[in-house]
Amino acid sequence: MSTVKKVNLLGLTRSKMEQFFADMGEKPFRAKQVMQWIHQFGVSDFDQMTNISKVLRTKLASIAEVKVPEVTYHDISSDGTRKWVMQMEGGSSIETVLIPDGNRGTLCVSSQIGCALDCSFCSTGKQGFNRNLSAAEIIGQVWVAVKSFEDIDPEKERPVTNVVMMGMGEPLLNFDNVIDAMDLMMDDFAYSISKRRLTLSTAGVVPAIKKLTGLTDASIAISLHAPNDELRDQLVPINQKYPISELLDAVQGYLGSLSDKRKATIEYTLIEGVNDQLELAHQLVDLLKDLPCKINLIPFNPFPQSDYKKPSGNAVHRFQDVLVEGGYVTTIRSTRGDDIDAACGQLVGKVTDRTRRSEKYIPLKQHSG
Repeated sequence: MSTVKKVNLLGLTRSKMEQFFADMGEKPFRAKQVMQWIHQFGVSDFDQMTNISKVLRTKLASIAEVKVPEVTYHDISSDGTRKWVMQMEGGSSIETVLIPDGNRGTLCVSSQIGCALDCSFCSTGKQGFNRNLSAAEIIGQVWVAVKSFEDIDPEKERPVTNVVMMGMGEPLLNFDNVIDAMDLMMDDFAYSISKRRLTLSTAGVVPAIKKLTGLTDASIAISLHAPNDELRDQLVPINQKYPISELLDAVQGYLGSLSDKRKATIEYTLIEGVNDQLELAHQLVDLLKDLPCKINLIPFNPFPQSDYKKPSGNAVHRFQDVLVEGGYVTTIRSTRGDDIDAACGQLVGKVTDRTRRSEKYIPLKQHSG
């Protein structure tokens, strides 16, 4: 006897939630009530939604659910960074990281199990790819992070003030689900994240960047990592399909569609002897001269499947000096959470790899010496 699959309300945007209740013959305001219970109060049990009639709660329980990701591991770094490993349907796992900084809390959210791209400096890419996450699985990471702070003073700043779609996966290759999840993140009846504090990071899926216009007004970050096509082709293979000039044109178009003056964030992972030469810094200054942007330098974080090395602090600062002299606001991302493998580029989860790419990457330390 087959059972009807229940609708998971966790991933429904406000318009989809209103349609869900309309189909039940209920008024639209029920959508806002249930959204607040789920996202603002962290309630997943309909019986606890006390301003909804018992009849409606019983009806909801028969056709719907609030199914959140299963946390299989949670650790807190010595610097306060938190990492969760969450098991998804099918058995694979993803990782989510929260980085506290004073009154700010930046949550790094995954969009795929593994990654369909294979950037040479990223540990996630070496795990191969399993599947896209649903909108519920994406927003569920925010739900889990916020819920974990139930014991904090409600008068204080919210624990998650910023979200970056920068965890495992390429967000724009999971377009519809990511758009729905970001819609929920910004919704006043859910998490109320400011459009300036929600950042979508992409390696450069140009057609999808163009498609963003009118669907979201989140901020955008570009994983650039090289100032010329020859080098970027090696580091970020999708560049072979969408070269730098096309990428920057698409980003320029998206920024122009926003109602406020916003800058893109250019992410540049510095790798010793690969892309940290001062000549490349000067090329970067010239390349970005027409794009409103700020630059975030990320010292490479080593991982077993790579023989790349982290540049010295002096090399990083010399590279930064060139960019600052060129007129760019340039920050260096401090390495946070590396004692629990939560630093940028270290997220690996547990991926049942459908691409068989992971078989190519035997950890170097297994055959060194």
